[in-house]
Amino acid sequence: MIERMTKYSFILLSADKEKFLADLAEMGVVDITRSTKPVDGESAAILAQAAGIKQQMANLEAETSDELVKIREELQAEKKKYDAALPWGEFSADAIEALRGRGMEIHFHQIAAKRFDPEWENEVPLQVISEHKGTKYFTTVLPESEKMPAFLAGSEIAAPKASASQIQLRVKELEQEEAKCLEEIRAAKDRDMPLLEKEYDKIMGRLDHYLAGVAADNAAEDTLSVFVGFAPSTEDERLEKEMARLDAFCIKEKTRPEDNPPIKLKNTKFAREFERITGMYGLPVYDEADPTPMISIFFLLFFAMCMGDAGYGLVLILAGIAIAKGWLKIGMFKGMGTLITILGVATTIVGLVLGTAFGIDLRTAAWVPEWMHKIMLPAKFPGTTYDYGMVLSIIIGIFHLVLAMTVKAVMFTKRFGFKEAVSAWGWLILIVGGIAIALLTLGGIFSPNVTRWAIIIVGALSFLGIFLFNKPGRNPLINIGAGLWDTYQTATGLLGDVLSYIRLYALGLAGGMLGGAFNTLGTMVLGDGGVGRWIAFVLILLIGHTLNLLMCCLGAFVHPLRLNFLEYFKNSGYEGMGAKYNPLKNNN
Repeated sequence: MIERMTKYSFILLSADKEKFLADLAEMGVVDITRSTKPVDGESAAILAQAAGIKQQMANLEAETSDELVKIREELQAEKKKYDAALPWGEFSADAIEALRGRGMEIHFHQIAAKRFDPEWENEVPLQVISEHKGTKYFTTVLPESEKMPAFLAGSEIAAPKASASQIQLRVKELEQEEAKCLEEIRAAKDRDMPLLEKEYDKIMGRLDHYLAGVAADNAAEDTLSVFVGFAPSTEDERLEKEMARLDAFCIKEKTRPEDNPPIKLKNTKFAREFERITGMYGLPVYDEADPTPMISIFFLLFFAMCMGDAGYGLVLILAGIAIAKGWLKIGMFKGMGTLITILGVATTIVGLVLGTAFGIDLRTAAWVPEWMHKIMLPAKFPGTTYDYGMVLSIIIGIFHLVLAMTVKAVMFTKRFGFKEAVSAWGWLILIVGGIAIALLTLGGIFSPNVTRWAIIIVGALSFLGIFLFNKPGRNPLINIGAGLWDTYQTATGLLGDVLSYIRLYALGLAGGMLGGAFNTLGTMVLGDGGVGRWIAFVLILLIGHTLNLLMCCLGAFVHPLRLNFLEYFKNSGYEGMGAKYNPLKNNN
């Protein structure tokens, strides 16, 4: 839910502005209206300073520096020189110079081994040095005045600068320098990162205060400043006492949606784990419904269905606990240990219900206890040839969309009045009423006569809402035209939206089949056993299931996001244009 806010308007002498902002920062709960970009050179300078600190933090986090980059570039170049010199073995640069002093020149050649002709040794002084990866390396010695024979001209290459052993010494020196530099960076990271983070927060706090200050409206020929701020209504009693001590005149008002207050979400401990997902799309505006409770349920369910494997769920539980306890540190998952654990628990439960664990079909496994078989869904939907998972995905999708349309009708009525929500109610009556009539008739509860009258009533109410009164007060012919266009868009859109939910079944099925394929491949390799076969068996299962788990996690994250962000938000009329609550705080 969205926490209620109280609006505060402050009038004070411009000269007292800095002290006033400092006092608000001490309170730590008042969000002052700010500029959204630097307004002058001073704010730009503060931002530049913050960017410099941020870059230092990024370098430490990436464990790199200009010196380390330079060392690694030279190391890479030396390794290439080493690879080039390796086929030539050991040689003396002094001996080569001595030959030149006697008027002889040594030449280095490389050529494909199949093109090398042994008869060349009879025509020129030639010495084969080595053969490596299908290439022959050899040298020739000729007087400086003698021209290279035509059959050798295309094979000559530049002489290596040093022998492989000499280059290797330099490579080892650079590797030691790299290790030393990396050790210094890691030590600096442990030492300096907390200080840099504190300094960054301090600079951003200074920028926050500055932008809040320049956002003030000036009045009375620039002698007074007027601020507008918001704070949670739960803080009213405390703030009333605190603000009585401020050197400012304060007006306290109930916040209205048109004030566009900042948004602070207030949810249960469970739902709070999913607020980051809501934030990825956008926070609700003040008079919207917070979608986080819905997302917490449906994202969790969709993720578990896309994974669809109890074994992978157990792995996620262990990974989530390790991240939450700090035993496993992965930057991108920082602070997400509890969420990963929750997703793992849901995946384990859904995987057991669907009858899959590490790609094994639990329904047919003889070692599975009877109580597990009792909680598993059958492979086929009763009375049909369709997979239970596919039918279940469509049923869940229909329910999700109907829920979205219900939220839209209720929220539009609350926010804009019933006149603006007539069309939404018309579509809701048509779809919910149609589904209810179909189920009651198929279940034998409605007689043919009752069904006929129910269809007439639902159809009439829907027709009035969708076609005649979708915009009360407008020309009926225009309303009918708008209703026809809305019907086309809704009918085609809803069909596509419902079919989108089949991905819940398809992704779970694909992950299970791929896991099963790795199991089969490992079993084929194992054969009758043996140490080597057991090692290969374990490696195939470990690597295969790790890759499958990672791919399943990616799909199980992206596609539930899509179903919530596109299908649900589109049909619920969610805007998601709210600004995050960001109170002034003292970061010193």
